[in-house]
Amino acid sequence: MNTEYQTTAHTMQQRKTRKKSGPSLLVFLFVWIVLIGSGILGAIWYSGKMKQMITDEVAQQTAQQIAKMQISYEQQLTQLETQMKNNVDTLQGKVDALNELLEFSKENINDKTDNSNKLFTQLREVKAQLNELKKSLDVLK
Repeated sequence: MNTEYQTTAHTMQQRKTRKKSGPSLLVFLFVWIVLIGSGILGAIWYSGKMKQMITDEVAQQTAQQIAKMQISYEQQLTQLETQMKNNVDTLQGKVDALNELLEFSKENINDKTDNSNKLFTQLREVKAQLNELKKSLDVLK
């Protein structure tokens, strides 16, 4: 009977031990799952935060580059417009000089009609160039 008592006591002790290890195992698993879940959620939150920071930084850099390019473009356009106006003024002066020369030639026409024809041809060429420059200036505006 003594062996039976020992076996029963040992079995009861094992059951008590199992019952005690059961809830602690459940608590351990629950804590483990909570830690893993919080780690996953933390990683998602952190990656979203980093993504937003990078997006904001890229947007700011892009805006700065666009502003620099716009200023540069406006400066180049202003410079080109000034050059075109100077060229038009220069050509206008040449056209006026040729007109005066042509008038003088008309007044002194003799047998020199060839010179007059040459002047008319030069005048037409200069006027054509002037018109092209004016068109280019209008396109730039």
